[in-house]
Amino acid sequence: MSAETFRIGFLPLVDAALPILAHELGFAAQQGIAIEPVRDMTWATVRDRLLFGQTDAAHMIAPLAIATTLGRDRPPVSLAVPFVLGLNGNAVTFSAKLAHEVGLTDALGDPARIGAALKRAAEARIAAGKRLRFGVVHRYSSHNYMLRYWLAGVGVRPDQDVEIIVTSPPFAADALAAGEVDGICVGEPWNSIAVDRGVGHIALATAQIWRRGVEKVLAMREAVLDERRDAVEALVRALHAAAAHFVAPGTADESADILARAEYLDAPRDAVLRAITDRIRLVPDGDPIHYPDFMFQYREAANFPWRSQAAWLYSQMVRWDYMTFDDREAAAASHVFRPDVYRAALAGSSAPLPGASSKLEGGLGEPIGAGSTQGRLTLGNDRFFDGRAFDPDDIETYLAELP
Repeated sequence: MSAETFRIGFLPLVDAALPILAHELGFAAQQGIAIEPVRDMTWATVRDRLLFGQTDAAHMIAPLAIATTLGRDRPPVSLAVPFVLGLNGNAVTFSAKLAHEVGLTDALGDPARIGAALKRAAEARIAAGKRLRFGVVHRYSSHNYMLRYWLAGVGVRPDQDVEIIVTSPPFAADALAAGEVDGICVGEPWNSIAVDRGVGHIALATAQIWRRGVEKVLAMREAVLDERRDAVEALVRALHAAAAHFVAPGTADESADILARAEYLDAPRDAVLRAITDRIRLVPDGDPIHYPDFMFQYREAANFPWRSQAAWLYSQMVRWDYMTFDDREAAAASHVFRPDVYRAALAGSSAPLPGASSKLEGGLGEPIGAGSTQGRLTLGNDRFFDGRAFDPDDIETYLAELP
């Protein structure tokens, strides 16, 4: 009997690693399933393939799963997220001209200091009759929300002081080179490729904006999860095993070799390897610097779909779609993340399982033990750059206090 197959849509990004490695290294086969990766170039196409049944699941930007469920931009379709593919892994990259204007150096700077210089540059551009323009990968992306959170926090008003447009990740470096944008917020390896081409300078890692920011997720139609529940749990176990392998010592070279291949990222192996090993080249011809947890998988139950992460993304959707907070929508947004499926899939394994499904986001400055129903769980620094914390049970107050 042939294994049950999951066609999984993905974009050529380093954080598509887990389904690719689960397929290539046999973790899916060990669980009695098969993965067929389906490569696309835009998030809109990844979503549409999923909705129209051309794929069974997708490597997806987390806010897009929520927006699709709530019916933003299109009729609503309920999606489910039983597994988080990774935290962070993105960066904000300036054009060479803007990097010079704000005085970027060959070290990762402080978000507040860079923000103050960027505010002056934005004001100068407005005075000259043309706003700064930034590219993000989708309107409903963590990239968009992280960039906007930082800009607003340093006094630069998105949509007023600067313009934010959409550019597909594989074309982000081209947009910088053509002068279409002054900066990008995109996942790896596309920041590194912009730097290596001499058209960009990395200003910030998004982990500096939110240290444990939720990024890509495994998304599927809720109906598929219900119909194929046992197989979905097997898929979660396969991805969890791939995550453990991905962060294990001595595996980075093999992972980079696989991911760099033409059918996956079709990208320079060295750029892929740098991202996997938390090394970032900030300036052309510069020595890569080590930034711990630039990309974050596996440790601290990083793959657990915390409903509070979904709630924060919903808060930013309300904020930047200029909407009114709605309790029912907030509940529906949080329900997209499915910790119940994650727990069921990994019960009886060695994986630590959080006892709660939601937590205060941004409240930890130091590692702390957390309650678990299985295994020992430690959670690390998850601060936002501005020191704010997010309480998922009081979103309205949080929104009212934001700049």
